[in-house]
Amino acid sequence: MNQINFQGKLIAYFVTGEGEGLPVVLLHGFCEDSRVWDEWLPLLPANRRYVCIDLPGCGSSELTDHLSVESMAEVVAAVLEHLNIEKFVLTAHSMGGYVALAYAEKWGDRLAGLCMFHSHPFADSEEKKAGRLKAIGFIHKNGHVIYVRQTIPQLFIYDFSKGYQSEVNRLIHNAVHFQPEAIIAALEAMRLRPDRSEVLRNIGCPVLMLIGKHDTAVPLDLSMAMSHLPAVADIRIFQTVGHMGMFSASRETARAFREFLLTMDDER
Repeated sequence: MNQINFQGKLIAYFVTGEGEGLPVVLLHGFCEDSRVWDEWLPLLPANRRYVCIDLPGCGSSELTDHLSVESMAEVVAAVLEHLNIEKFVLTAHSMGGYVALAYAEKWGDRLAGLCMFHSHPFADSEEKKAGRLKAIGFIHKNGHVIYVRQTIPQLFIYDFSKGYQSEVNRLIHNAVHFQPEAIIAALEAMRLRPDRSEVLRNIGCPVLMLIGKHDTAVPLDLSMAMSHLPAVADIRIFQTVGHMGMFSASRETARAFREFLLTMDDER
């Protein structure tokens, strides 16, 4: 892993691949880190650079002060400035999608394409906000290890959780090593984020939406509600997928993303 210093905190990232194709930047979701892409990356084209960032408090990155979705977007901008990447395709899973839209709000002209991977632009409902506060209270009372062990299996639909138990266990193993303060800060950042529907509506690049029909974290109705927002959208619904399509439909989601990248390269 490589590191940059961001406001006195170390932020980790790694770069793989090389070539003339547009670079791809990948952002992970909540209770994840850049390792979530390890098995998905080899399925993607080799003719470009891939930049995988550990968001603050995740993986090998230190937790920054006053964490917010907006400050996480600033971290992404700092890494890309360090790497002298000006135009790229942004792929973002779950919470990473919230960060991606915060990035697009300030630096949207740098995006050649955006892939919303099981994510959406809407603010939390009052019920969802209450659920995040309940989760924070649970962590304070019971610790983050129990919370992680309960939360991550729910991201997979039942059959796939059984069929991909090694992936579930690996995600749990990685997340229990995060600091509880980092998980709480991420929950609070998501709870307080604003609606960014207008960002997606006005975005100046094509958008690929990878949607799991059985996703409980991003229900299908939310995905459908965002589908009409961008001017140019490629919408893929995976019938047997929950929230973790990079595992349970790795080849299918990678194929959709490869096809999306081809359209980006054709427009260059």
